Amino acid sequence: MAFRPFATILLILVVLSSIFTSVFYFHQSIPRANMVAYGTTTTTISEANENSSEYMIKIAPPEIGVYHGANPGFGGSEDEVTADRIIDYQEISGKKLAWAYFSNNWIEDIEFPQESVETIDSLDVVPFIRMMPRTTFDQQEEDPVFTLQGIIDGDFDESLIDWAHAAKSTNIPLMVEFGTEVNGDWFPWSGLLNGGGETDEYGDPNIADGPERFRDAYRHIIDLFRNEEVNNITWVFHVFPFLEDSTINQDEESWNNVENYYPGDDYIDWIGTSVYGSIEPEKEWNSFREIMDRAYKELESISDSKPFAILELGIIEDPEMGNKSEWIQEALHLIENGTYPRVKAISYWNEKWENDGDIIDLTIDSTSDSLSTYRELISSPFFISSARSEYN
Repeated sequence: MAFRPFATILLILVVLSSIFTSVFYFHQSIPRANMVAYGTTTTTISEANENSSEYMIKIAPPEIGVYHGANPGFGGSEDEVTADRIIDYQEISGKKLAWAYFSNNWIEDIEFPQESVETIDSLDVVPFIRMMPRTTFDQQEEDPVFTLQGIIDGDFDESLIDWAHAAKSTNIPLMVEFGTEVNGDWFPWSGLLNGGGETDEYGDPNIADGPERFRDAYRHIIDLFRNEEVNNITWVFHVFPFLEDSTINQDEESWNNVENYYPGDDYIDWIGTSVYGSIEPEKEWNSFREIMDRAYKELESISDSKPFAILELGIIEDPEMGNKSEWIQEALHLIENGTYPRVKAISYWNEKWENDGDIIDLTIDSTSDSLSTYRELISSPFFISSARSEYN
């Protein structure tokens, strides 16, 4: 047969085109939320589960930019998850969410929030679950059932293992935090309510009992999940930044410093903080920079390597005390210009409620000016709408 170079080249091009088309459509058929990158290989969570003892799948920080997340308005209990609430927030803000942040309250029992997770995932958004060990919404008192000591002692292992199995079976990458804002004095799992600065009732006599109990309780939960080979959870540690005039002054109460609560880099994937300018009417505002400068320093004291997230970002609408639009503008500008380079995600707390007759309105659309500012700044490609998952 005579050699025909043109025909040969044409045949090669046809074959390559067919291969490219097949790869493209295979890639498109995999939901982004269920994809992970490992070198040049892309696979699904279900495939990775076959090797769960070898691989962990984590939500990784973006290589450039910051994830755009939110509690888009899941009600006073923070767990009223619906597709409409997420879609509405995305339409109002003008930008898709990378993750949706909601509470898993243990009010009656420890149950995995299956429906909420599936709802969020169906919108190609990462479910971010806050494990809240409480039987009531009462504050500043230890929970009568879900105590840190009870978790450490294994009293809830059976329910937690069921939770772990349900989470694993979803084949969905999940963000999970336990014990929000533990260094405060309002939640029942706070260090103050679980031994505080005492050192003679639990564990190491050189470590304050309150932080040590929380640390060990969180470690216990993660160890349980690891024993069950749950490979699709990214674990988050969440603290609160105290300023000089706070009720709990960390400079005076050194036992309550955030690093004392930290389970360790071997357990935690992300570290986060809350940043609120004000959530009380007629109370003096703190600028975003003032709060974040202190918070960032505290986060750096916890870990040298973990990515940071502003897990609760918000400011009240109170024109007599300050300009909400300007506060938001400062926050997003400082984040985008790299003032806090390890911040890799934000979650806006888009809620509105009544307190003693006052309307507490943190929503991004509390006024047209606030909404316009948020929409304009968040539209920057620096704020990212799709989270990146990878093998770890």
